[in-house]
Amino acid sequence: MLTSLRPVICTSRLEESREFYTQLFGFKVTHETAWYVGLGRPGPPPRELALLDDTHLALPGPWRRPLRTACLTLEVEGGKGELERIAACGGPASGRCRGGTGSLVGDDLFVTDPSGVLIHVVALR
Repeated sequence: MLTSLRPVICTSRLEESREFYTQLFGFKVTHETAWYVGLGRPGPPPRELALLDDTHLALPGPWRRPLRTACLTLEVEGGKGELERIAACGGPASGRCRGGTGSLVGDDLFVTDPSGVLIHVVALR
């Protein structure tokens, strides 16, 4: 039985990524070293995310490189107001919706983190 799932983002921008996830999505740092940041959000079930320096020896040789492509879906409370807050400070793709119009249409939007990870933000109703 699966008891935990913790996506790990390999990044060359550890500090910027930590700030992005803590400030924008309310993650708290649960563990931090020079090469690893564990992030968590309380509640049942707990939500976890980790950031790993892409050059660290914890990774097997062929995988020591920044993440190339990923998409995370994060669901948020607060409706359209929360989406607008995230779009205002969320990165280069902020405010781009499915149609790429640059305005919020519907209940979701896409932002990118400092490592280029695409984040699909969905507002819960």
